[in-house]
Amino acid sequence: MGAQFYPTYASLLPTAIIVGLCAAPLWSAKCTYLTHVGHQYSGILGNNSEVVITRFFGIFFLAFQSSHIWGNLIASFVLAGEDTGEKNITVCGANFCPSDVKSGNIRDVTPTSRYTLCAIYLISSIAAAAVVAFFVDPLTRYGERERTGDASKLSGSGLFLATANQMTKPYQLLLIPITIWSGVEQGFFASDFTQAYISCSWDVGKVGFVLICYGACDALTSISLGPIVKYVGRVPIFIFGALVNSAVIVAFFLWKPDPAVPIIFFVVAGLWGVADAIWQAQINSLYGVLFSQDEEPAFSNYRLWESLGFIIAFISANKFCIDVKLYSLGVILGLGMTGYLTIEYLEWIRKKRSTT
Repeated sequence: MGAQFYPTYASLLPTAIIVGLCAAPLWSAKCTYLTHVGHQYSGILGNNSEVVITRFFGIFFLAFQSSHIWGNLIASFVLAGEDTGEKNITVCGANFCPSDVKSGNIRDVTPTSRYTLCAIYLISSIAAAAVVAFFVDPLTRYGERERTGDASKLSGSGLFLATANQMTKPYQLLLIPITIWSGVEQGFFASDFTQAYISCSWDVGKVGFVLICYGACDALTSISLGPIVKYVGRVPIFIFGALVNSAVIVAFFLWKPDPAVPIIFFVVAGLWGVADAIWQAQINSLYGVLFSQDEEPAFSNYRLWESLGFIIAFISANKFCIDVKLYSLGVILGLGMTGYLTIEYLEWIRKKRSTT
């Protein structure tokens, strides 16, 4: 966050590398922590471990996605300002291209607003790190030393090799497209939707308010998934998420964003949030269920391929028009669901054979 006070290539590129290097083990550790504690807790209760792990990830993503609410509420008030006046909204939406940034539709953020926003976020990040350091229990309290599995006792170099070896497993290979999709859809929403639909046609100061709706729907859906999966299973949830995303992608093609009808901004953002909650909680849970004995290399792969999805989304942000990106989203989602449903079919065959 400190680099955002004076954003230049010299300050942002090194800090971005540091964030990436730190985020990968942090997210892998989070996934391993929740999965391991979920297995322990399900053993105590005598419940299905898949349901408990899904519930734990749902609780985590409730808190995580609520950051969209508080963060964007802060950003909305800090960045609130005068609009740029008349806008040429015909270049917005699916018609938007990177060259249209210079059209005058998108206003710049003042240095004072940037400093204020960065200071608030920097203080929040320091406080969050302190809470984790002093109040989160270590896994050794939950049987970490007794945990079995191919990767549970490996050193750092051994875990690196285990992560590479994880990519040779058929289920992992089939999960790669849906994991990439998880990163691509988040990157598209954070970068392209906010720029091409909200900032272009409405105002940069309204982005935060729309994303509050996204975060609220994301958080509420995350906490609701545990009970729903318990009764309907994960396959209908995945299919529902794919249908919601597909419907919103079609809407993005057809919708001509107009600030005179603001409700549509909130509806599409809320629906995207519902689908995102499904991908985040369910894909994480699926990794934990399928690779319960190899959590670290499995979640390292999860973060690797999700990060690749982010890279694809952000690299293409300034290269392609929105209509091209929407077609690409549809293709990646289709490939992801094909891989996922193949896993479910193979699991169905395996369980059927084990009962005969």
